[in-house]
Amino acid sequence: MAKSGVGQFVAIGVGPGDPELLTLKAARLLKAADVVLAPVGERSDRSLAAEIVASLLDTKRQQLLHLRCPMRSDEADRAGRWAQIAADIAVMVRNKKSVAFVTLGDPMFYSTFLYLYRELQNRYPDVPIAIVPGISSVYAAASLAGIPLGLVDETFSVVPATASDAEIETALSRRCGTVVLLKVYRAFERLRQLLRRLDLEQNAVYVRRIGLEGEKVMHDLSQVTADDLDYMSLILVRQKGTENV
Repeated sequence: MAKSGVGQFVAIGVGPGDPELLTLKAARLLKAADVVLAPVGERSDRSLAAEIVASLLDTKRQQLLHLRCPMRSDEADRAGRWAQIAADIAVMVRNKKSVAFVTLGDPMFYSTFLYLYRELQNRYPDVPIAIVPGISSVYAAASLAGIPLGLVDETFSVVPATASDAEIETALSRRCGTVVLLKVYRAFERLRQLLRRLDLEQNAVYVRRIGLEGEKVMHDLSQVTADDLDYMSLILVRQKGTENV
């Protein structure tokens, strides 16, 4: 992970949920780490990322720390908390510890790690940072649903469901390639109505809890009920003008 006698910090993407989707590099670096940091939400003590990698860790040798990551507090509180986490990591690395931060999916794709990355870069440029990519839920969902994300010169778009209807409609209007709508849990009904209005409902697939208990792929959005909705979910829309594969 790092040269002998030198500490290092590495962000490791652990994929969408299935431990078998971890890369070989991720597994090797996790086993070599002295300290493993796992994010937890402000209202939970559970870290799914830590559960995914649990079988790889040696609890007698390694220290597993759960970090309460600020997401819903006000901006000043968030900034202060991320600054403190970065400071604690800098101390560990300067004390020659190999520190791994595990995050769902990929560290550079809509990850909580990016807040920490910014703090470390700005405040502690002496701290070596390595990043190990992970399999994104986008790619895992496409594989489960059997939907290609892009062919030849098609456009592949990713749009958070928190975007406005106008922004989402712009992405969908290209009629070429696949559009992935992320974070659809709270916006599902709005998105279903939008897709229906655009005559794209039959082109959409709802995927939830990839690689986890309760995993489900639903090719008919009209059949999705409130019980099917889950925080870890997305919608794939294969455009009408795209040739079937």
